[in-house]
Amino acid sequence: MNYYSLNEYYKQKYGKKVYRLAISGGMTCPNRDGTLGTRGCIFCSAGGSGEFASSATFSVAEQLEQAKRRVKAKTSDNAYIAYFQPFTNTYADVDTLRRLYREAIAPEEIVGLSIGTRPDCLPPEVIDLLGEINAVKPVTVELGLQTIHEATAQYIRRGYPLTVYDRAIEALHQAGIEVVTHVILGLPYETEEMMYKTVSYVGERTDGIKLQLLHVLENTDLADEYRSGIFDVLSLEDYTRILCRCIEILPEKVVVYRLTGDGDKRSLIAPLWSADKKKTLNFINRFMRENNIQQGRLYSRI
Repeated sequence: MNYYSLNEYYKQKYGKKVYRLAISGGMTCPNRDGTLGTRGCIFCSAGGSGEFASSATFSVAEQLEQAKRRVKAKTSDNAYIAYFQPFTNTYADVDTLRRLYREAIAPEEIVGLSIGTRPDCLPPEVIDLLGEINAVKPVTVELGLQTIHEATAQYIRRGYPLTVYDRAIEALHQAGIEVVTHVILGLPYETEEMMYKTVSYVGERTDGIKLQLLHVLENTDLADEYRSGIFDVLSLEDYTRILCRCIEILPEKVVVYRLTGDGDKRSLIAPLWSADKKKTLNFINRFMRENNIQQGRLYSRI
């Protein structure tokens, strides 16, 4: 079988290789500022899962230039997606968001905008703003769902029920905005069947999906749980097998944005095998070839 990879999707949509440039809007999160809590989600690092983004002490324009320099050797097509990655990038007043988003899409070589956020941080005025920006350049909103299971959601301190995700998806689609959903594989206490149910549920609703390996990072509450021995992380073999089953479950039209993910090597506790990205991807790709799973263009989205 084939799966619809992000690389194929971007080539189809933009006609060229496109790189994502991670930048920061300098925002926080309701799980950190006291609105819902102060400790963040149980797995979330101090950097808000945005260790590879530039610092918000620089302007958006400066961050984009820094990020372009980092990928300069990889591309000659000069086409990029501006990706607001750390924390919750709709968690500010609309005027601030408009200024940041407009600055991000201003350069000609920025062909689209991607915004990482929470489903509970999308009030109507922000949805309207996203529609406004989408009329200029394509906007994609990335929602951190992680799981559909309420017991796990409470354990990881997600802070909202599944119905909030459903309403956010509906509102974004009504505004013409594409949605990517983040799912973590290997969360404590979840069985394989629970993971497959999450992927199946999400696949019926989202336009794209990021399948993320659970990383245990220093200075997170998850690290304390891991060191206490109450759960273990997935092996490379088990993760790959589960990942491939998830891909088989997904509808053909869903774009697979990520097959695993990068944990910051400086703070990674487990699984240590994930620190070797090249080895990990080679293993996954070899397993896929052996099981006749490959990248392909399956569905016209344009």
